[in-house]
Amino acid sequence: MPTYTAPTRDTRFLVNELLDLASYGNLPGFEMASPDVTDAVITEGGKFCAEVLAPINQSGDQEGCTRHEDGSVTTPKGFKEAFNQFREAGWGTLAQPEEFGGQGLPHVLGFVMEEFISSANQAFGMYPGLTNGAISALIAKGTQEQKEMYLPKMVSGEWTGTMNLTEPQCGTDLGMIRTKAEPKGDGSYSITGTKIFISAGEHDLSDNIIHLVLAKTPGAPDSTKGISLFVVPKFLVNEDGSVGERNGVMCGSIEHKMGIHANSTCVLNYDGATGWLVGEENKGLAAMFIMMNAARLGVGMQGLSQAEVAYQNAVAYALDRRQGRALTGPAEPEAQADPIFVHPDVRRMLMDAKAFTEGMRALSLWGALLVDLTHKAQTEEERAEADAMIGLLTPVIKGYGTDKGYEVATNMQQVFGGHGYIEEWGMSQFVRDARIAQIYEGTNGVQAMDLCGRKLAQKGGAAIQAYFKAVGDDIAAAKDDDDLGAMAEALEKALGQQQAATMWFMQNAMQNPNHLGAGAHHYMHIMGIVTLGWMWLRMAKVAQTALASDTDDKAFYEAKLATARYYMDRFLPDVGALRRKLEAGADTLMALDEAAFSTAA
Repeated sequence: MPTYTAPTRDTRFLVNELLDLASYGNLPGFEMASPDVTDAVITEGGKFCAEVLAPINQSGDQEGCTRHEDGSVTTPKGFKEAFNQFREAGWGTLAQPEEFGGQGLPHVLGFVMEEFISSANQAFGMYPGLTNGAISALIAKGTQEQKEMYLPKMVSGEWTGTMNLTEPQCGTDLGMIRTKAEPKGDGSYSITGTKIFISAGEHDLSDNIIHLVLAKTPGAPDSTKGISLFVVPKFLVNEDGSVGERNGVMCGSIEHKMGIHANSTCVLNYDGATGWLVGEENKGLAAMFIMMNAARLGVGMQGLSQAEVAYQNAVAYALDRRQGRALTGPAEPEAQADPIFVHPDVRRMLMDAKAFTEGMRALSLWGALLVDLTHKAQTEEERAEADAMIGLLTPVIKGYGTDKGYEVATNMQQVFGGHGYIEEWGMSQFVRDARIAQIYEGTNGVQAMDLCGRKLAQKGGAAIQAYFKAVGDDIAAAKDDDDLGAMAEALEKALGQQQAATMWFMQNAMQNPNHLGAGAHHYMHIMGIVTLGWMWLRMAKVAQTALASDTDDKAFYEAKLATARYYMDRFLPDVGALRRKLEAGADTLMALDEAAFSTAA
């Protein structure tokens, strides 16, 4: 049976030393994140996930959710009890506003918990995860009445939330949605239509489910400019805040999926359900993007989380499984064979996983800190800078993070050899669960186009220029250091390749937009590799400082430096190859007509 232990030591290093959370104590919410509170969240949160959520991950995958004839859905054995413990402990309230019953802690601490939950049990984590996105949208766009009616119980976990975008005939192109919202004359609307792929759409974990639904009002433009957002509760809410009669929304079926079986991904049928407009009419997509951007960061974390739990189990297996001898001679002559951990190809896969997971964790938590600073930094200029940076990095965190997370999960399955293909070892679940993260909240091709088609050019390229300057400044500061200089030079070369790729887009994409489309995915990976290299340079500097202070945890910091060197040697060279692919353009990619793709005789 697979196991999970929260990476609390690495998380403390990032929160306390790399991000130096204590230095933001003058900002709202940060003053409550004392070292004692931060340590308690990391320690107790990790313990909860390892002891309560991880043990029901594999069984939940095997049992799945069950839809009953009346349209109700029950979650697997142990999920309801675990959710009650989650709610009673207040884990979902960490970063939520105090105004609505939250603890008001920095978002970065909430993100710490999100990683632990997702590694322990990704399907479980999606129930509160979708709720967080719905809360964010209502806070930003809801009326005061809507906030007071829904948010306290959503924050507490008594009620959960969803986002309803996709329909059978449309996914990414939301201008094609057909769900209708007819005014009822009393300020409410009658919502009719079918939504698919609705994660956590129906279940038995909470007393009510608050759906945020995209629909079109009569006469609205038949495009994305005609989309409105509505709040549609599963049960109508009485004036006193209690749950009232059932609304006109039912689960028609549960999707038969490759993974995340313990999350109820539903087809939801709206048949004259009562809903209320959120924000302005015909501006629902902008409101929904608040949820989607929050979800994209969370999905990027899912890529990390499945890589992490797969890595932990692969390391344990590699140390235990014996096969063959080390190439340099028997490592353990008294045994019949050496542990497979000694073999360079196994070590390659494990080192790749370690370098990715620790680098991605650093990027994800820094990204969460940027979200905090977007709202809480002292000056408008600082808030704008943080917002521009996290806007630029969101598609990278989601796209590169999940592409690489899935790759790591499959490599960790490979470490197990034939046993990795056998269900009882649990590795196939990590691979299957990781796969969805590349698809939902905008496929990774969409993320790449968002990065290259929108984010690079926004405000005259201000965000990418700020990014280049920030990375370049850290490189310049490290180049003259005896220990960090080689790493800084390697990163500088990769950054130069990224800058050249950016310039190639500027020179060629306008004359042929397909050049941008053909190279976008390569560019997203270039930026992902360079950004993780930046994180590793920063971590190496912190580790070097700690070692100079004669730390008691010398082995931890030495491992950080060794992994940083490995990353620079083994990951950064890929940037040059990706740049050459990008600069090949679209001509050969788009050369064949439809008939050439047919396999018919």
